[in-house]
Amino acid sequence: MSTQAAADFAALVNISAEKWPPRQRTYFGSLEIRPVADGEAFAITPIRGCTGVMDLGDKRIMEYRITAREIAEDIAREINGDSGEGSFHGVFVAAGDLPTEAELADARRRLEEFQRRLVAAADLEWERTKNPMFITDLERRAARHLGLEKPWLYDAKPLADCPLCAEKIKPGVAVCRSCGAILDREKAAQYGFVARDRKVPAELQRQNEKREKEAGK
Repeated sequence: MSTQAAADFAALVNISAEKWPPRQRTYFGSLEIRPVADGEAFAITPIRGCTGVMDLGDKRIMEYRITAREIAEDIAREINGDSGEGSFHGVFVAAGDLPTEAELADARRRLEEFQRRLVAAADLEWERTKNPMFITDLERRAARHLGLEKPWLYDAKPLADCPLCAEKIKPGVAVCRSCGAILDREKAAQYGFVARDRKVPAELQRQNEKREKEAGK
């Protein structure tokens, strides 16, 4: 390998913690883009130049050089363009081996502008439909990254197991609809399902106390 080929390097910089599927190219195979880890300001995926092959027919081929920067810019363009015109997901090619403060500041500005456009689009959709199903995961991630509180922003809570029949139940359910077990006596009594002085089985009481402790009540 020539000295020029060995030195052919480009830094593909990522300022987002988002994980993307590996990028596939015929001339180098699969490449995974490093996401930002906790405590990092950015992550770098090193890119090296490679040799491509063109089939000229009649068993003739022609080799040509693809520089590291060409590869890196192609990948950055694909990732940033995944969400339509004007989208930007925080991936860019540094001018040198490491990104400068100016390059990082510009990338953060572009990412924030794109995320605010996503949130604005979600606000309009929510005003029109009041249906969270029409809010995309990308818009929710943008709101979380910006630290915003929105009526359409929610996180689905995992289902719990009924301690008696093991049926999957939603958090906060007072009575298991499958076996009738009283899971929250106060709430069940509030809606007339049981008398307030009715004893709760010891196992259910332990489960209630455990849930309340985990919920920080």
